[in-house]
Amino acid sequence: MKTQLNILLFFFVVTLFAACKSDDMIYKDANVSPVNALYEPVNNKTIKLLSSASASLYFNWEAVRVEDSGAALYEVIFDKVGGDFSKPIFRTTSDNNGYANGATITHKVLNKIASLAGIEPGATGNLIWTVASSRGIKSVMSAEKRTISITSLNGFVDIPDEVFITGEGSEGGATLSAALPFKLTAAGEFEIYTKLEAGKSYYFVDRKAGTPRIFYTSDNATLKEATQTATITPSKTAVYRINLDFSTATLSYTEIKSVGLWFSPNNAIILNMPYQGKGVWSGTGVINFRVESWGKDQRYKFQAVTSVNGNDVTKQFGTLNGTDSPPNDGSAPSYYFVKLLANVTQWDDKWKFADKVDGKSNTISLILKGDADYTHTVKVN
Repeated sequence: MKTQLNILLFFFVVTLFAACKSDDMIYKDANVSPVNALYEPVNNKTIKLLSSASASLYFNWEAVRVEDSGAALYEVIFDKVGGDFSKPIFRTTSDNNGYANGATITHKVLNKIASLAGIEPGATGNLIWTVASSRGIKSVMSAEKRTISITSLNGFVDIPDEVFITGEGSEGGATLSAALPFKLTAAGEFEIYTKLEAGKSYYFVDRKAGTPRIFYTSDNATLKEATQTATITPSKTAVYRINLDFSTATLSYTEIKSVGLWFSPNNAIILNMPYQGKGVWSGTGVINFRVESWGKDQRYKFQAVTSVNGNDVTKQFGTLNGTDSPPNDGSAPSYYFVKLLANVTQWDDKWKFADKVDGKSNTISLILKGDADYTHTVKVN
């Protein structure tokens, strides 16, 4: 009887395995149709690229059909004129993580594509583009292609990975190894808070050793690369925020005239913080929380007076990571991280002092260094 049961079990397993090997159990990627019509931009559209971070061009095409009624993925593909897209110079997914039949491509990305196509900075040239649709591993390219004429930005093709400031007029002095680092804030964009000495020269480099590339400006607006040597000489000794944008070959200077501790309950600066050097402002004083009917108010941030083209502009620094609670001895360093705020307000993007700060002398420092997270410290003396 036991032998018969074993035989029956064997045939059951064999039958089940055979069923699993049937064609009905084999996974197949659904077929997807090619894009039949490209809508935007129109063929032979001419566009002059802009340096604004928000500038973009919208690409749009007809949605495709998928055999299993699922959603297709799309890529916009670029090539040089005369190419067949078999070795494209650039490809990017569409909006909505590839599921939209449209793609918003920024001018800065288009400038990169123009460079890959051999279009020189500031010059005009043509690209071709098309769209590929896919489902699973099956991908099919549209038979239609379009041409777009691009006038590229006057930016650098070879953008450095790092940037430093050096020279007699800089805080690091003329010794290259002591050059101060910029912070990378976006692709091709760098920033530093530093002091410059009037009448003494400085310049920017891409490394602190060997033979670095040298960058400078002759008009305080256009960023250039020197073939051998070049320097900049400031006319005023001051603390500056210097912003470099290699994708557009531009730079800008903002003078930081003063920084103070902004106490939100008072809607005012309650502690001046003189510049200490190398991106650090610090001040010492007694901090008294404001007594309200509901308790004590301990909210704060930082406020600066800056100068842009001779005009005073108020700016604020606030929390990078929003919070509505005071810190304690176990709080993560990220609690104190800082960002430059877009708007000046009394209450938004603030921190709360730890309870132990109230009524005590404190040393408060704002630390904006290029090689670390922007942050601040509060030390009870």
